[in-house]
Amino acid sequence: MDTIIETTLTINGESVTRRIPVRQNLVDFLREEIGLTGTHIGCEHGVCGACTVRVDGKIVRGCLMLAVQADGRNVETIEGLSDSGEIADLQDAFHKRNALQCGFCTPGMLLTVQDLALQNPQATREQIREHISGNYCRCTGYQAIVDAVETTLIARNSKA
Repeated sequence: MDTIIETTLTINGESVTRRIPVRQNLVDFLREEIGLTGTHIGCEHGVCGACTVRVDGKIVRGCLMLAVQADGRNVETIEGLSDSGEIADLQDAFHKRNALQCGFCTPGMLLTVQDLALQNPQATREQIREHISGNYCRCTGYQAIVDAVETTLIARNSKA
């Protein structure tokens, strides 16, 4: 029988307290207990990037982090970034550049490229490719994704 620990974390700006099995990973907790299904479960080994979320401002693989490790921390999912409008321009660029097809990888990809945009707003195409290299896309291919990110970075920089 799994040990259960009461855990309080902030998810997309809202404090949440739950009794969580110590072995439950963060992505399963977000999907099954909280109902935030935008974060996907892919490889369950931290390789594909589908489970990417932001914890205390840094992207992490939700399948590799236990939910109880998020105690006292701030977790942001694709739903939170989307609802806040933080990534609206990226989402629009992905749509316009056809940088998504099935959409399975898109939430993790968007969190990853927003992370790059915050760290390096002047990123080159090569740096974009390097930063997304841990996110798999089996449908679209990376050219359209790199185009969408580059377009967004250029637009953001021209407004700055």
